[in-house]
Amino acid sequence: MTRKRMTGLAGLTLTAGLVLSGCAAGGASDEPIVVGSQAYYSNEIIAEIYAQALEGAGFEVERQFQIGQRDAYLPELESGAVDLFPEYTGNLLQYYAPDTMATQADEVYAELATALPEGLTALDMSPATDQDSYNVTAEFAAANGLVSIADLSGVDGLILGGNPELEERPYGPRGLLETYGVTVAFDATGDITVDALLEGVINVANVYSGDPRIADFGLVTLADPEGLFLASNVVPIASSDVADAIAEVIDPISAALTPEGLVALNLQSTKDQMSAAEIATEWLAANGF
Repeated sequence: MTRKRMTGLAGLTLTAGLVLSGCAAGGASDEPIVVGSQAYYSNEIIAEIYAQALEGAGFEVERQFQIGQRDAYLPELESGAVDLFPEYTGNLLQYYAPDTMATQADEVYAELATALPEGLTALDMSPATDQDSYNVTAEFAAANGLVSIADLSGVDGLILGGNPELEERPYGPRGLLETYGVTVAFDATGDITVDALLEGVINVANVYSGDPRIADFGLVTLADPEGLFLASNVVPIASSDVADAIAEVIDPISAALTPEGLVALNLQSTKDQMSAAEIATEWLAANGF
């Protein structure tokens, strides 16, 4: 098996696992399994769980974490430089099939499997979700009678905040207008989106549903009755040449990861200041792996 190796990636970490003679569980090759992650703490935790589980099954693993956003890491995954990556079904499907009409979890997963480029395989998706959602403060919701995104259509002067790429996403300002008749200005608040919401710089924030700050600050997640956001379940994307070998290790991990469990993992990172490695080790032991 020949793979190009990434060079010059910020935040690159390499950790070699125990090398066993012969084949490890699941038929590991002589090449290490390269596990990558986004520059997002929750994604890194999941990637670390994958990595430790594979090491426990006898695979040699290299970690290439904190790579960045999709435009940075997908070329590496597609080329085979990275073998395994935790992804999110809805957002990844929209990347490869921008005109998709799928919204429900099972249909999104099924369409993703056909939309992936040759050489990539979607392993079993998890019940855990970490998808885009629109949030407002409790005070703003109460003052404007907000329960769903549709209610925003009666509010003037809305400013939506989020990562810069949100402005061009199908569920961004254009999607709000087309789906719900909601007009917003956009502010690329990036990493300070929640702070900007709390300070009143923006009044609608694009926050991942697994973000523990939603609960910490009592934010109101607006319902999405028209399916503006696709269901976005955690899904491992693997190089097809190693997918069969690692599926028996990774698929049970996906089955055990719940929405509530993912929020708990995120809280361990943000509140308890535990490292991804510590969180992963604890989760694997608690779940019998």
